[in-house]
Order: sequence, then C-alpha cells, then structure tokens
Amino acid sequence: MHWNDIIGQETIKKTLRDSVKENRISHAQLFVGKEGYGGLPLALAYVKDILMKENPSVKHKIENLNYLDLHFSFPTYTEGGKALSKNFLKQWREMILANPYASDADWIAKLDSEKKQMIISVHEVEEIIEKFKLKSFEGTYKILIISKIEKMNDQAANKFLKFLEEPPEKTIILLLAENIDFVLPTILSRCQLLSIPNIPPDTIQHALVQRFAISLESARTLAFQAQGDWNLALKLLSKDTGNDEFEALFVQWVRNAFLAKTKPAVIRDLILWAREIASWNREKQKRFLDYCAEIFRLALLHNYDAEDLVYNSIRKNGFKWEGFSRFIHGANIESILEELSNANMHLYRNGNAKIIWTDMGIKLTRYIHRSAV
Repeated sequence: MHWNDIIGQETIKKTLRDSVKENRISHAQLFVGKEGYGGLPLALAYVKDILMKENPSVKHKIENLNYLDLHFSFPTYTEGGKALSKNFLKQWREMILANPYASDADWIAKLDSEKKQMIISVHEVEEIIEKFKLKSFEGTYKILIISKIEKMNDQAANKFLKFLEEPPEKTIILLLAENIDFVLPTILSRCQLLSIPNIPPDTIQHALVQRFAISLESARTLAFQAQGDWNLALKLLSKDTGNDEFEALFVQWVRNAFLAKTKPAVIRDLILWAREIASWNREKQKRFLDYCAEIFRLALLHNYDAEDLVYNSIRKNGFKWEGFSRFIHGANIESILEELSNANMHLYRNGNAKIIWTDMGIKLTRYIHRSAV
C-alpha cells in the first residue's frame, strides 16, 4: 500500500510517517474508525515504511501481503473445531489486495458466512502467541495487524492482554476497531489510540473524478451519499450497496406500524417480520439496525426542511417518503434511536434475537405514533 493510494487522511499520514523517521514507534497502537475511512490502508502503508527503513528490498513482499514477519488476524468462523485466520488467509489477502477499504460485511459475503458467528477466538490468540515466540525470518520487526479487535471474545481478550503487556522484543502490534465500546478496557489502556475520522466529501469527490473519470456533478452526489466512507462511495458508484433487502424490510415494518393502531391483528405480522430478521447472523442484524437508525435520522432532517442533508430516501414500491417523514420529529427521535441502540447492545450480549426484534418492533410502533406536541 502506497501513501498516495490512501484517500485523504493527510494529518494522520504525516503523524505516522514522522513517527517512523524519528524512531517514535509505539509497540501497541489502536486505529479506531470505520473500515471505509482507511484504517487498514493506513496501517499497511505504515508497516511498509517501518520495514523498508530496515530493509528496502522487502517492498514487493509487503505490497503483496506475503512478508513472513507480517502477520494478520481477523474474524473467522469455526472450521475443524477452531476459528483460525490461517484457514482463510488466501481469501482475505485476495479481498484486501483488491480493495483495502473492504468492510466486515464484504468479508462475510466473500466467505458466504452470513449464518455463522464471526469471532477472533482464544485459539487464534494462542496461535499468535506461538508465532511470535519464533525469531524474525527477515531479521527485522515482527508485526501483527488485527482487524475488528472488538470481535475478540472475552476468553481470547484476556489471553491477548498478557501478550500485549509483554510482547517479544522488536514486536509491533497494530489493532483496528470500528467501535471501542466492546473492546476490553485493559487492552485500550495499553494502546496508543489513533482516531481515524471520516473522509471529507470534497476529498472523496476529487478522488472519484481522478480515478474513475466521472462528471463533477456525479462525483459530488456520490461523495455526499458516502458520508465519509470510501468503500461506500465505491459501492454507490457500482450501485451495489446491498441495501435493497433492508429497504424492503424497513418499509414492511413502517406499513405494519401504521396499521397496528387500528388493526391490532397486524402484531402477528410484526412477529413474523421479527422472526425473519432473527434468522440472520448477528452481524447482518446489526447492519440492519444501523440502516434503520440512518433512515430515521434522514426522515427527521427531511421533516425539518434540511433537504440539502438528505442524501438518501425511500421512494420505491409506492412508499410515501414525505408522509413518513412527518411522523419523525423531536418528540420521538430520541426514543427511537435509543431503542435501536438497546437492541444492538442486547444482540452483542447474545440475547434471544426473536425476542429482541419483536420487542423493538412493537415499541417503535408506539413511538412512531407519538404526537410532536
């Protein structure tokens, strides 16, 4: 990964490059931000600088992600009794070489693992510890990059903490997380945190024009819709956001919510709706919660005449966006978003998905009918 391939993030690039030049490299760092903001591309470019400073001849190996002293760990599902990254390294390398901004959802889709639990297991951590007991093959730093550290289960996190506290000599550990709320506090306290902000729309716009030769107006629209996420900008460019299913289920819920006030029998339809969503894996359920929260926020903006900020809306299959938006206002938006957040928390804690979605669906039905006055 070259620094010039990274979209924006100039301040962070300078910070990382200066730390290499001045030999101020922290042994444990945590990059926090959505994948589409560029955490992994930054980590890869950083690693390249670190290793090439000691041995410039390793450039090609690093760029192809097959340098023997560069180790990767990422969420996987159990195969043969253990969840280990090495079982899926070929697929992961293919995905990252094609798009280093690829998301967790992209990884799940590549493995066709929507119905499987994706974790970083204690077996994975044990494997990491064994690898780092060995001497460096190239005589330089040994570097570990772990994606989605928040998916490390408690047993794995506690074992990893010991490795983090006393790593072998010349070891650098780079962790990537989208949400630190689910990272063990003792792990956080031992890392240098680097917050990766979203990418400004004008930066995404410029990159789209330069790399894909699209019109300035099209690039401006895509950049606004991407909300600082380069991976999403690429999906929008290819019209492959994967949100059609989410949109249909959101519309189904809204229509049932409005009918429920006069037709209590519709509660049965809400229960069936909840069961369908509960059949997905946890990650897909969480993505749907994020989608719902964003649609509610956009409806609120539309209701309050902030049309310039509404980058997405639902208008398919006769859905009346303007009519729906009038029901989302200051008197209910906080309760709605809090309910979605609570559902996300309960899913993370492995609550019963059918109960979580049924309860949330019914509660949101009440909130949507709350008067604005």
